[in-house]
Amino acid sequence: MAILSKEEAQAILKKVLSYSKADACEISLSGSDGGNIRYARNAVSTAGQISTMDLAVSSTFGKKTGTATINEFDDASLQKVVKRSEELAMLAPENPEYMPPLEPQTYQESKTYNEKTAAITPDTRAEMVAKSLSVSKSASLEAAGFLENSTRFRSIMNSKGLFAYNKGTNVSFSVTVRNQQGTGSGYIEQDFNDLDKMDTLALSKIAASKANGSAGAKAIEPGKYTVILEPLAASDMLGNMFRGFDARSADEGRSFMSKKGGGTRLGEQLFSENVNIYSDPTNADVPSATWSGDGIPVKRTQWVEKGVIKNLSYSRYWASQKGVQPLPFNSSIVLEGGNQSLEDLIKSTEKGILVTRFWYIRFVDPQTLLLTGLTRDGTFYIENGEIKFPVKNFRFNESPVIMLNNVEALGKPVRTGSGMIPPMKIRDFTFTSLSDAV
Repeated sequence: MAILSKEEAQAILKKVLSYSKADACEISLSGSDGGNIRYARNAVSTAGQISTMDLAVSSTFGKKTGTATINEFDDASLQKVVKRSEELAMLAPENPEYMPPLEPQTYQESKTYNEKTAAITPDTRAEMVAKSLSVSKSASLEAAGFLENSTRFRSIMNSKGLFAYNKGTNVSFSVTVRNQQGTGSGYIEQDFNDLDKMDTLALSKIAASKANGSAGAKAIEPGKYTVILEPLAASDMLGNMFRGFDARSADEGRSFMSKKGGGTRLGEQLFSENVNIYSDPTNADVPSATWSGDGIPVKRTQWVEKGVIKNLSYSRYWASQKGVQPLPFNSSIVLEGGNQSLEDLIKSTEKGILVTRFWYIRFVDPQTLLLTGLTRDGTFYIENGEIKFPVKNFRFNESPVIMLNNVEALGKPVRTGSGMIPPMKIRDFTFTSLSDAV
């Protein structure tokens, strides 16, 4: 029962809404069905199948709102959760930022669901993990990984007549491969909506190659280097930046998008001219729901064009305060690049550092977006267009804003997490110290 069709979800939501006595009522119904396999030291440690479904009811009297949730769907339980939400609303303080329910909206067709991904079975997962383990075992390496798939739906309805529904699938895979001495490590991470795009054998071979190649790392002096960031490393840095595209935090002086003395950096050239960033929920490589959590339609939005900030996201409340239209942020981020491969970027580099990924990233200064963290799972020295030897890991202090001002070249974007991110060639990236971690 975890995955309901649009019609089944709509029938339940209508029934729940019929029990409401509140001034306004908003209901959310969601479910997921999927499974996973976890393995370590070349052996499966756990495997499971998970199926859940939940309903949340928010009832409002005036500006007082109460929310109750339940995972039982008989009529008595549905009546109980509505009544409970109304009781909580009467006890709640008024919300000065309350926004009334939306009127019905029109949404684009979503591309998030894939039949083959939805049909994954425990045998499918076992076969995919067996391919990964065959790589580490044949190379006398040790692997620890996690494979997970899910099919999800979410639907909302309110007392103004709005209804939205989305169904999607996902399969994700990550693996760390190390040599038996613990002196070399490789890592890969990938997820897709479409099972046919997930190749655990090829991905595990990449991680194994990094594990073998990173053994015997040499220490070199920290400092400013030209770096080649693999898409995963670039994504690690940029995720913190994307959260700053929020108009309210910028207006209130709480983000790197805030100007000193007031105002935002909307319309400013903040990055290099070769930086273009947009989001599109219908992008075939990174599809997402075409409506936000509160039911606002999500459409293609240009966030950065030739380095200039073109848009900031507005919640319904903040948009009403500023007299603009709401604009939700969307996770289907695409940072446009070129046609060069990672290998092409390496070949074009006289001296530099190749970074597989970053980890343990923390804020040094949220206002300037200065971050610190460590390289991990394969860091290599480049000279005359070739990888010469592995280097010990570094601690870095760098801002993604500065990083995107120092872009020398961008490769072909690839799916990384929920976005499309290219490998990047960045000059003057700051490494502050060495790390003994592998």
